[in-house]
Amino acid sequence: MTDNARARKLADRIQVVVAETLDRRIKDPRLGFVTITDARVTGDLREATVFYTVYGDDEERAASAAALESAKGVLRSEVGRQTGVRFTPTLAFVPDALPDNARTIEDLLDKARAKDAEVREVSTGATYAGEADPYRKPEDEDESDGPAEKNEGPTSV
Repeated sequence: MTDNARARKLADRIQVVVAETLDRRIKDPRLGFVTITDARVTGDLREATVFYTVYGDDEERAASAAALESAKGVLRSEVGRQTGVRFTPTLAFVPDALPDNARTIEDLLDKARAKDAEVREVSTGATYAGEADPYRKPEDEDESDGPAEKNEGPTSV
């Protein structure tokens, strides 16, 4: 069993090799604007998962996924040649969900900003139902009409 540091180093190297090979050697017209975001290798160094994003609509994403699948052999042989490991890991390409998650979070933040603006508009010109500060403060007790009666329990006569 290998250590995690070696697997991480190999994953980083695979990420760089795949990105450079896609840029220089793969001339598939279906391949759109692809960015390799991460790579992970299993502990036994047999399988590598490469995460990618594609700039464009769903059709361009599907075309780029098909282009990556067809170029998998060339990419794997290039990874094996440049890394020099005994067994070249198999490559699996997975679309990265990070941009979709970021878009969802941005939509939620926009909704929250709109609700905040709506509440701000409704509260403009509103007055308090009671006093502005409804909480009793210690200095309020000093201004009372008489000495405060303390109930210290029953007294014996």
